[in-house]
Amino acid sequence: MSAYVLTRWEPENTSFWEKTGSRVAHRNLLISIPALMLAFSIWMLWSVVVVNLDRAGFRFTENQLFWLTALPALSGATLRIFYSFLVPIFGGRRWTAISTGLLLIPALGIGFALRDPSTSYPTLLILALLCGLGGGNFSSSMANISFFFPKEKKGLATGLNAGVGNLGVSLAQFMVPIVISVGVFGALGGKPQSYLESGAEAHIWLQNAGFIWVPVIVVATITAWFGMNDIAEVRASFADQAVVFKRAHNWIMCWLYVGTFGSFIGFSAGFAILSKILFPETHPMSYAFLGPLVGSLTRPLGGWVSDKVGGARVTLYTFMGMALAVVALLWFIPAQGQAGNFNGFLTVFIILFALSGVGNGSTFRMIPIIFLTERMRDVAGKDEAAQRGARLAAAKESAAVLGFSGAIGAYGGFFIPRSFGTSISMTGDVTAALISFIIFYLTCVAITWWFYARRNAAMPC
Repeated sequence: MSAYVLTRWEPENTSFWEKTGSRVAHRNLLISIPALMLAFSIWMLWSVVVVNLDRAGFRFTENQLFWLTALPALSGATLRIFYSFLVPIFGGRRWTAISTGLLLIPALGIGFALRDPSTSYPTLLILALLCGLGGGNFSSSMANISFFFPKEKKGLATGLNAGVGNLGVSLAQFMVPIVISVGVFGALGGKPQSYLESGAEAHIWLQNAGFIWVPVIVVATITAWFGMNDIAEVRASFADQAVVFKRAHNWIMCWLYVGTFGSFIGFSAGFAILSKILFPETHPMSYAFLGPLVGSLTRPLGGWVSDKVGGARVTLYTFMGMALAVVALLWFIPAQGQAGNFNGFLTVFIILFALSGVGNGSTFRMIPIIFLTERMRDVAGKDEAAQRGARLAAAKESAAVLGFSGAIGAYGGFFIPRSFGTSISMTGDVTAALISFIIFYLTCVAITWWFYARRNAAMPC
């Protein structure tokens, strides 16, 4: 047995946790977080690259730009479905290292492609799809970390892993405008592209948007391989985990997670280019990182508060707030001849990001509680061996659902930018898209209340 494999892992055993478990679990969490942050940075690269394509000599329509921002979410969400089940098959350490190393493919590809403005649009679409490799990592990362912590600490642990990991979106949107403005890699990185700004020639090294991540990815991959652990007890085949497809709460939580994480990643992907289109006099990259930053920071808060008062209650109020925020957004966008109000637009969007982060934390806190409660109900009155088996089964099922719901939720990252693009092309503004968001959030309010938050709900959590 490898020294990296934990043959005994009992996080619910207080003595074991205090003596050994806490130290090992937190070491794995500390390595997982930056690896996941890099994954999010690669996943959302196109949200900032598209804003600068015209300066580098690329000429595309608004609809084409929205496709470039939407496709990483589409491929990332699809990959998450498969990644959801890979940790119990390969082991968390192995898969974290492998999946992090795979990020080199889009990072290098984007770097080489963006050196030449004659690179074809289909090539850029393929690279956008490859950025989905970063999106896939979330499901396996969250499933892996959920195994390491006891029930009462899962909300904060998964909230930290996801919340700080989500900061990769803001990191990309903050760092890329800086690194593309200087020749970071000298001759090795290639020649800059030239453009006119205020009548004077300026230069941009758009390829640095990809190249800058390469050395960091290499370090993160090596650190994961030599610093993390696999848990022997949680090995399971796909067939063992596929039982979650028969669980009604798996599908319910998928719907709710589309509303929280789907909103976070969809707004992250589309906010910068949407701002540039609706308010062309503004400079979107000077503030676009603020929304994802706020949403990332509020995710651990959502998990922590949910540990205290219950995830269902937090989720319910979050969706109410999101619906009201989108109603407010309708007052600030340019529509029907009105110029719109950028300050109001930005403020409401930041509120939406903050609420989506809270909801991400609260929904992920709900999942382990739901499946542990279900499995323990099945063995009520039975001996300790049966109850221990139920806890292990609940851990495997909740890990699979954490990953799978993360996969389904990520499709919001595709539909939101495409909704904006479609609404603009068909009606001239984004009002229709926003109205559809309001209707969807109201369905989430109703579902959360009925199944989890109302008095005498079948599964209070």
